[in-house]
Amino acid sequence: MIELQGCMKDFNQGGVNEVRALDQLSLTIDDGDFVTVIGSNGAGKSTLLNAIAGGFSLDAGRIVINGRDVTRWPEYRRAALIARVFQDPLLGTCPSATIEQNMALAARRGQRRGLGPGVRIRDRQRFSEELARIGLGLEKRLQDRVGLLSGGQRQALTMVMATLVRPEVLLLDEHIAALDPKTARQILELTREIIADQGLTSLMITHNMRHALTLGNRLIMMHQGRIILDVGGEEKRRLGVEDLLEQFYLIQGEALANDSMLLA
Repeated sequence: MIELQGCMKDFNQGGVNEVRALDQLSLTIDDGDFVTVIGSNGAGKSTLLNAIAGGFSLDAGRIVINGRDVTRWPEYRRAALIARVFQDPLLGTCPSATIEQNMALAARRGQRRGLGPGVRIRDRQRFSEELARIGLGLEKRLQDRVGLLSGGQRQALTMVMATLVRPEVLLLDEHIAALDPKTARQILELTREIIADQGLTSLMITHNMRHALTLGNRLIMMHQGRIILDVGGEEKRRLGVEDLLEQFYLIQGEALANDSMLLA
């Protein structure tokens, strides 16, 4: 379970560009929840994920993951619990290292590292099996440098790496936004399969409202650092894109006609 209690975060405090990115935000996410997160640009979506991951210190509030108060934990310490996949396929991997070297690092997330072989024979066999499941032929390219892969191949590899050691929380920050439509569909299906197979607790930011409705068991909408809509179960299944827009109008009285979330 993830609990955020009264989380506050201001950027550029005291300056002309001061922004309240999180405004008394409280949220409870149960084990196994797959939450899709939508909202207009600047709503606080990525700030929410950064807060959970430990990318900055909160101005107020606390974050608890499975009974552990991680509010003051630095990002590297939270990495033992949290896996993250970013929008940019170049992030999350080391391009100058081989596929198997990247996977070896991922397999040791949260463990102490000492001197010894970076990639062992049993590791290589496991990596091949995991990569074979995604059907891109990467299991035959373990010695290739990651920098040689296409964006879609690298994002697929990042998904496998992020879940090679089962994380307590998986954060997906618009992880298909930089991909072409065909590749995006493939990565989205891989995402669905991995989350379902491992029963992961996940948050996925998306600008595509149809993805937000069809994926996961729960949907939250953010605006100006607050959660303005939180639906799940049968209520979520009954919603359409038009319903989400109407909800936004009712709650905020603002039009989203020019927002990028409607273009997907």
